[in-house]
Amino acid sequence: MTKPYVRLDRDNAAVLLVDHQAGLLSLVRDIDPDKFKNNVLALADAAKFFNLPTILTTSFETGPNGPLVPELKEMFPDAPYIARPGQINAWDNEDFVKAVKATGKKQLIIAGVVTEVCVAFPALSAIEEGFEVFVVADASGTFNAMTRDAAWDRMSAAGAQIMTWFGMACELHRDWRNDIEGLGALCSNHIPDYRNLMTAYNTLQAK
Repeated sequence: MTKPYVRLDRDNAAVLLVDHQAGLLSLVRDIDPDKFKNNVLALADAAKFFNLPTILTTSFETGPNGPLVPELKEMFPDAPYIARPGQINAWDNEDFVKAVKATGKKQLIIAGVVTEVCVAFPALSAIEEGFEVFVVADASGTFNAMTRDAAWDRMSAAGAQIMTWFGMACELHRDWRNDIEGLGALCSNHIPDYRNLMTAYNTLQAK
């Protein structure tokens, strides 16, 4: 049976960035490290562009997982920041769940490291509590394709939608006419080929 199309709504969505920590990043092998970091920052830029409530969380910072990627702290200086003392599933941390529910949003856009644990566990927990979950696949990473695919299958079977940051941005934006330059700049800053497209567009506009 085909499921209905549930699309992202910028007025009802929040972003959860889970465990993008220096130590854990070294485990990501299913995507090129430079591309992965670009995708994470693209998701963060999109969250800011659409003014989406954003929550940052880390797991056991004082251990081998390491500190949060500094760019994310700089981008969201006023966002809720939950440093979990040990809970592997972010949803097991009361402060994290309170911060999520305090947004008042029912759609959760989730990305993190590693995919089958730090993303899948809170995604499954949130679905169980009635949230609509959208997982940003290219801003989440893990050991290899097999563990990634297993995680995607598990989350999809539970009702999560697996997306990319570009698909997420376009679905939130709805219509180019809402802000051609804004969406164009977001895409150009993170997709080199898109920069060429926008350069061509801007050149034509100037004539």
